[in-house]
Amino acid sequence: MNSIDSVTLEVADPTAAARFYSDAFGLDRERVRLRPSDAPTSGFRGFTLSLVMSQPGDVDALHRAALDAGASRLKPAEKSLWGYGGVVQAPDGTIWQLVTSTKKNTGPVTRAIDEIVLLLGVEDVKATKQFYVERGLTVGKSFGGKYVEFAGDPGSIKLSLYKRKALGKVAGVSTEGGGSHRIALTSPVGPFTDPDGFVCEAPERKPDE
Repeated sequence: MNSIDSVTLEVADPTAAARFYSDAFGLDRERVRLRPSDAPTSGFRGFTLSLVMSQPGDVDALHRAALDAGASRLKPAEKSLWGYGGVVQAPDGTIWQLVTSTKKNTGPVTRAIDEIVLLLGVEDVKATKQFYVERGLTVGKSFGGKYVEFAGDPGSIKLSLYKRKALGKVAGVSTEGGGSHRIALTSPVGPFTDPDGFVCEAPERKPDE
């Protein structure tokens, strides 16, 4: 199944960013990569990354670790209609949602991440869904022009589409912004640039391929 293999965050200081992501989240560097960039960007970059965990205690643990590592709190970790979660912004500017669909702890607290979800804030969810379908992605869930979730291989980055204004509200930020998104997707269906300016790159070919 075609899916998003990884994302690359474009940051001003890759060394500092790598230290933050190791201390805060312990992220797999094969799935969330870093590279230097000084491309102009301002305000909301039009996306968030979500770390999905098994229970509220895990969310709290990651939330504390992120703040201790230098993140800014955009929304405190708390219960909601859909579960439990909070939002932080990394020192490089990337917005991270730390979430779980459950409201009670059922086991020992860990910092284990079950899933990474990339949510793109787009102007026209239906049109962008069709764009990705035409390039080989498979829709997993779709709620009209409000939200789309694409299916993916185990261990891949789950890609979802949301209205830009709605995503900004979820993240707790103004949706005003411009310039570079400061992120690139990697997938076998690339390379391309989608209707909202998000870039998807093809995986690097190994020397023996």
